Amino acid sequence: VQLVESGGELVQPGDSLRLSCAASGSSFSIYAVAWFRRAPGKEREFVAAVNWSGQFPAYADSVKGRFTISRDNAKKLVALQMYSLKPEDTAVYYCAAGSYGLTERHYDWWGQGTQVTVSS
Repeated sequence: VQLVESGGELVQPGDSLRLSCAASGSSFSIYAVAWFRRAPGKEREFVAAVNWSGQFPAYADSVKGRFTISRDNAKKLVALQMYSLKPEDTAVYYCAAGSYGLTERHYDWWGQGTQVTVSS
């Protein structure tokens, strides 16, 4: 499975942004997918995950109610819709595929990341 993220950009606090992750590989639809992020000077952290069929979405407390993860297996796309962005959401966002879980060890395939900067 290969993953390519897009959609990251510079936005202002309170703005919305949608990240996309395009997958290749015939086995994509059997894997859970997730978004992680790495802020400057910090460890990479879990953001959101969803299982192979798009069920059981899970979110980090810091983004719950503001971010929504979704997937379209027919199009091999994963999205992260982000609302009410805050400066602390500034990070490189990574798409990942693997077993369903909330930690990096569950995921075997990773994208290269896309930069999101929230600043006025």
